[in-house]
Amino acid sequence: MNESSRNVIGYIGVGSNSGDPVRNCLEALDRLGACDAIEVLRRSSLYRTEPVGLKDQPWFTNAAAEIRTALGARDLLGVLQTIEERMGRIRSVKGGPRTIDLDLLLYGGQVIEEDALCVPHPQMHRRRFVLVPLCEVASFVIHPVYGISIRGLLERLADNSAVIPLDAGLTAR
Repeated sequence: MNESSRNVIGYIGVGSNSGDPVRNCLEALDRLGACDAIEVLRRSSLYRTEPVGLKDQPWFTNAAAEIRTALGARDLLGVLQTIEERMGRIRSVKGGPRTIDLDLLLYGGQVIEEDALCVPHPQMHRRRFVLVPLCEVASFVIHPVYGISIRGLLERLADNSAVIPLDAGLTAR
């Protein structure tokens, strides 16, 4: 694929709370960047985040990445799921502990509602652990359904769960 064909900007949410969550998130970002059809443009800092929903589990490490790709949204989702699978992700308890979680948050300015693929991510606007790292790399990006910037969504957010920046020495940009 030549550089000029990489024309869609997307945003990926990254999370882990099993094993070594920091290492898992960094490895997932590295694997994402190693894909021929994906260029990681920017990575957020890593954050230690309180579980939302199922509270009785370890805290998470979360981050976000801005990417450029020529892959269609469904193919990009397939790449994310392959990375999860190869890193040992087992889907057993919804919202439960996981080795790695890669979510397609935004894909260009598109709104996609298909079986097993909803973009923008249907819960992202309600989750501080998504919006804080995403705001770091894409504060100006407009949510294609709500017409509000990521920063605006964060400023209006009712969720007050803990999202704590990790030591800058732990991040890989």
